[in-house]
Amino acid sequence: MQFSENWLRQFVNPSLDSQALSHALTMAGLEVEEMTPVGKPFTKVVIGEIVEVVKHPDADRLQVCKVNVGNKTLQIVCGASNARIGLKVPCALVGAELPGISITQAKVRGVESFGMMCSAEELGLAEDASGLLELPSDAKTGQDIREYLSLNDNLFTLKLTPNRADCLSILGVARDVAAITGTPLTVPAAIKTSAQTSKEQAVKVTTPEACPAYYGRVIEGVNALSKTPDWMLRNLERSGVRSICAIVDITNYVLLELGQPMHAFDLAKIRGDINVRFAQANEKIKLLNDTEVKLTNDDLVITDNSGAIALAGIMGGELTSVTDTTTSIFLESAFFTPDVIAGKARRLGLNTDSSYRFERGVDFGNTKQALERATALILEICGGKAGGITEVVSKLPVRNIVNLRYARLISVLGIEIPQKTIGTLLKQLGFEYSETAAGFAVKVLTYRFDIACEEDLIEEIARLHGYDKILAIIPTANLNILAAGETAWNKASMAAVLQNQGYQEVVTYSFVDESWERDLMGNANPIKLKNPIASNMSVMRSGLWGGLLDALVYNLNRKQERAMLFEVGASYFAEKKSYREQTQVSGLCYGEVQPEQWGAKARDVDFYDVKATVDALMKNQAEYRADVHPALHPGQSARVYLHNKPIGWLGKLHPKWQQHYSLPKNAVLFELAVELLMKTKLTKYQEVSKFLPMRRDIAIVVDANLPVQTIVNAVHKARIPLLHQIQLFDVYQGKGIAENKKSLAFLVLMQDTHKTLLDIEAEAAMAELLKLLEKQFGASLRN
Repeated sequence: MQFSENWLRQFVNPSLDSQALSHALTMAGLEVEEMTPVGKPFTKVVIGEIVEVVKHPDADRLQVCKVNVGNKTLQIVCGASNARIGLKVPCALVGAELPGISITQAKVRGVESFGMMCSAEELGLAEDASGLLELPSDAKTGQDIREYLSLNDNLFTLKLTPNRADCLSILGVARDVAAITGTPLTVPAAIKTSAQTSKEQAVKVTTPEACPAYYGRVIEGVNALSKTPDWMLRNLERSGVRSICAIVDITNYVLLELGQPMHAFDLAKIRGDINVRFAQANEKIKLLNDTEVKLTNDDLVITDNSGAIALAGIMGGELTSVTDTTTSIFLESAFFTPDVIAGKARRLGLNTDSSYRFERGVDFGNTKQALERATALILEICGGKAGGITEVVSKLPVRNIVNLRYARLISVLGIEIPQKTIGTLLKQLGFEYSETAAGFAVKVLTYRFDIACEEDLIEEIARLHGYDKILAIIPTANLNILAAGETAWNKASMAAVLQNQGYQEVVTYSFVDESWERDLMGNANPIKLKNPIASNMSVMRSGLWGGLLDALVYNLNRKQERAMLFEVGASYFAEKKSYREQTQVSGLCYGEVQPEQWGAKARDVDFYDVKATVDALMKNQAEYRADVHPALHPGQSARVYLHNKPIGWLGKLHPKWQQHYSLPKNAVLFELAVELLMKTKLTKYQEVSKFLPMRRDIAIVVDANLPVQTIVNAVHKARIPLLHQIQLFDVYQGKGIAENKKSLAFLVLMQDTHKTLLDIEAEAAMAELLKLLEKQFGASLRN
């Protein structure tokens, strides 16, 4: 929000200089991002009128001019081609200091010159200028040019937070300055214009929920070629708005002054009644910026019998635009619901002052007054006759009563503020209130969309009272460390396990490309964003692998040939009528297992290297079952289970994705649900036996497709007495083994913690083991 300080001081003029005013605004939450002077510093430049022009006797391109500067007439030699009798121009007197120039009395080709007539460039008002700066004929001779052009001014640029839409106007900022300083506020009177013509434009609002208030009036006989007054042009330009024509300039001026976007239609171009409705699918409109856009059924439009003639709250249409030949207009002032306008301009690649304000909230209590203000300015500048106001008003937003408890305010701010002072501050902010037993019942103003609860009012009191008056007091409290269950595992411990194994943590976006979700994660129903920040960030992720692969590619492009990355982050899932968020830990390994060294042969990371990482995270309680995932190699992927519940995935990247990302080598990935991972079984104490274990090796023949893990799980579940450990050490298929069979060799350790084990006891345990394997899996002892 950029504006002229002089314009602001027409509304409220506190006894603060520019720097103090800037500081006061910033400390009250309206950060002044920049304050720059309008013109470069210069002195002793006045308005002069050329009263005589004579050709220089010794130079073809020079003229000797007599210039009236108010109290005297000076002789000045000038080379400008536009110097002529009757012209009023800036005249720098002897002793003047211009940007980079000091003016002295001098002889120019033998003729005395007592000053210099100036161009805009010489005054620092333009980068380039040809000829003298021509001033209007009614400019007062002898007046200081800085005063005439209002150059003793500063441009304030505010960095507003999104909730302060009320300060997107001079009136809004002035209200805050008045509240901060206690200076009286002067608001331009909205003179009610009585109907001077019976001409009216019929209006219908089909969607009152999107447009609760619509006001408009016809103004006939306007002069579209009227010149915009200099004071208005100056305020527009210093607010960063270029002049178009008097009628459009007036609507822009009212927008900046009161914060109400407006639009003027050429009445002769409107066909039939105006209707405010939602667009039809694929309906088109050509806008004022000469672009044609295709609309969707959630775009709000202003239409007539020919179709859409304006994009409501965003931009007018080219078909009914005001031109130099316009003689009658229909002036619109409306309130559009913020939710209806939000995001529409951005989706269409537009960014307008109107949409910026409507999507944040416009003062619906001032919509009609803004129309009256614009009407008065148009009649004053462009002439014409105004008709009566056509208004269609339905259910406007309800401004609720917000209760402010005095005890709560003191508790939140931590300082004592007298209750009487709080009442005074509320009055300065313009709030109507009544005192209650607990504090205040405050009626929310129509222009304060940011006030919705008690905390909002506490914030208002804090910023007006002064943040600098709130002391930084270190809080004191009796803090007790909560007992942490032995089965609970926190995220920091989890990250430490991965970091100790050489992984590096990354943080990636939760917004991803829809094609990632569909193809990489196999999610056919991703959560779509209504207002994505980019086309490739349009949905919420259901897994972290996409971000890890992007980070891998980024590093490979920067000559990092080895990567071990992990991320702990949220994933998002659409349920039937709601959404679910789940924290996951994901990892990726790529390249060689170890950095380049002499102590071991180089080899690439494989499935089992990453499996060891998953085992470390799951404290060797994981179970792996072969399964298929769209992101993983179909022959090297597994579903990970914990206590018979699926917890995640492990596998090598699918070859098609390796090709998609142009990876020279393949990567191995894992992903686990953190919530389930943190609920591990409590480790139980087991006595270390003083007696030596007894080892037996056993080879059995089973079906070729029987997973080894199934056998191991069954043995553990059977709890065979004395059997301490069973571990696979060999797999064989070939000569001597049937084609659909395989031979598995297990190491079996047996041990008694109280005595030395006897052979007969060991044989009994082995016999029970063989019986179990034969019964459950049809296993036979290999000869």
